[in-house]
Amino acid sequence: MTKVHERFLKYVSVDTKSDPDSKSCPSTDKQKKLGAFLVSEMKAMGISDVEMDENGYVYGQIPSNSPNDKAPSLALIAHMDTSPDLSGTNVKPQIIEAYDGGTIVLNETLDIKMSPDEFDHLAHYKGQDLIVTDGTTLLGADDKAGIAEILTLCEFLLEHDGVLHGPLKIAFTPDEEVGRGADLLNLEKLKADFGYTVDGGELGELEFENFNAASAKVIIHGTNIHPGSAKGKMVNSILIAMEFNQMLPAFDVPSFTENYEGFNHLNDFHGSVEETQMLYIIRDHDFKKFDEKKTLFMNVTHFLNQKYGGDIVETQIVDSYFNMREKIIPHFHLIETVKKAMENCEVTPLIVPIRGGTDGARLSYMGLPCPNICTGGHNFHGRYEYISIQSMEKTVDILTEIVKLYEQYSLEV
Repeated sequence: MTKVHERFLKYVSVDTKSDPDSKSCPSTDKQKKLGAFLVSEMKAMGISDVEMDENGYVYGQIPSNSPNDKAPSLALIAHMDTSPDLSGTNVKPQIIEAYDGGTIVLNETLDIKMSPDEFDHLAHYKGQDLIVTDGTTLLGADDKAGIAEILTLCEFLLEHDGVLHGPLKIAFTPDEEVGRGADLLNLEKLKADFGYTVDGGELGELEFENFNAASAKVIIHGTNIHPGSAKGKMVNSILIAMEFNQMLPAFDVPSFTENYEGFNHLNDFHGSVEETQMLYIIRDHDFKKFDEKKTLFMNVTHFLNQKYGGDIVETQIVDSYFNMREKIIPHFHLIETVKKAMENCEVTPLIVPIRGGTDGARLSYMGLPCPNICTGGHNFHGRYEYISIQSMEKTVDILTEIVKLYEQYSLEV
């Protein structure tokens, strides 16, 4: 049987970086390269009904071997793409065996190091085996670790027919990192009653609350005149953009917020005197506060247009996803089952709000209640990303317990 970290190392060798500016699905064709590899691997291990559709979504299933014909169909979902925030080309993972608790040199030539003084959670992994980057790319544990853990579970179930389980459905999606992972997932093809995304962080994480999310595109239209004769004529869009940002609460930004605190995040700023564009993401767990944040953007827009005249400021706000909590609460067995599975594996459940979103949030609103569970990774989207091999192995154990517990569950309960 293939070890989970060996499987993972194969997947990170394939660049699957998604592209937020692309309108196609998947947003990058290279995601289909990993999809095709997964299809081949899944078929070889005996998973049924394996296919990749024209949009790059990979499906498969393991039929029930249980006498309980009322056991629910359970979906396990992970995403194939990696974040656009850093390169995923030519990933060079390194294994730090029996980590000694000190500073890890990722790249001696470039003097890139990872210290427990900066990343205090490293202290939890002393004595464990860590997979890290070489400091020039991200690793891809988000979410190729989830794929590796799900398929390692599948291989175990197929090789151990004595482990009873209900119908198990598998889906691997493209473009989660650009907010489109659930867009074209075919729930009729998946045919699952409930699901979990395996897309979390630290071992033990269990998440059923996420941000309400929107994006705001602010365009400032200026007028460019030679500065020597600009008096009363020039309208500098850069200065108005700066004024716009200064009218937002100074401490409602990611660097000053945590837990359930929302934020406005200026993610991109570029422009000239003639035109400036700003891209924000707006986040809050509380829907009322989320709505107030969006209203503030429009109020600032109206104020500046009144101040400068005309429609100098143009703001477009688009909702991205909503807090899955209200869709999970009626199916709280999804949370209780994972807690029980973790406890059976001697893992302490860490129920935390997601300061972001997952495919599961979108899927919960599409009719598939779908909380998020851990993969074991840390520092996603950057050069300091790492994952513990022991955490990956323990996550496979947790997934195994989940499917065993749901084999005993009845949809009539």
